[in-house]
Amino acid sequence: MGDGGMSFIGKFAAALALIALFIAGGFWAVGHYVSNKFASPDPVTIASGSVAGLREQNRLSAFQASFVAVTTSTVSQFGLSTKKTMITPGTVRYEVDLAKLTPHDVTWDAKTQTLGVTLPRIEVSAPQIDLNQIKEYGDGGLLSTLTDADAKIDAANRTAGQQQLVAQANGAMPMGLARDATRRAIERSFALPLRAAGLDAKVKVRFADEAKDNDSVWDASPSIDEVMRLKPSR
Repeated sequence: MGDGGMSFIGKFAAALALIALFIAGGFWAVGHYVSNKFASPDPVTIASGSVAGLREQNRLSAFQASFVAVTTSTVSQFGLSTKKTMITPGTVRYEVDLAKLTPHDVTWDAKTQTLGVTLPRIEVSAPQIDLNQIKEYGDGGLLSTLTDADAKIDAANRTAGQQQLVAQANGAMPMGLARDATRRAIERSFALPLRAAGLDAKVKVRFADEAKDNDSVWDASPSIDEVMRLKPSR
């Protein structure tokens, strides 16, 4: 075969090689796209989106409770005295300021597939009092008629009643119930999008003023913002 034939075969072989490289490159590109498009959902990315969504809610109130304060005050003047008892019902809300929640407060333990969330402490609202529900019982008498004893007693009872309602609201039992209700609400907020993405991840929630248990999810696990920073870009 002459030099022209050899030259043609060489050019044809080179063309085939280029076509093969092009096809291989096309398969690599398609494979890369498919792997990116259909890769397993990333729990850290999903959790980061959940944090952003919760922060937009600003405040979460997952629990409220009603209490009753019973206070009695006495005023004595001029050798006379008068006494009055006030029954004051009030309702308080237990809230968490979700605007304070950051990706640094959420950790991811890849080994146990556990998301750990540390919430700001629960805040108790001022008691909401329905003035129409307040009841008063007193002995009245001459001192109430001649002086401002009633006004003084009412003011003292209102102040004492407010303080008593706040003390009851901060008791161990209602605070425990409020933490449990808030914990469940936040666990659902993180777990639902994870499950919707087909991820069988656990969610554990604690409050910043609660003692940590021995679970490594709180101390040994990186926060999701640290994981996001370390993730290679695609």
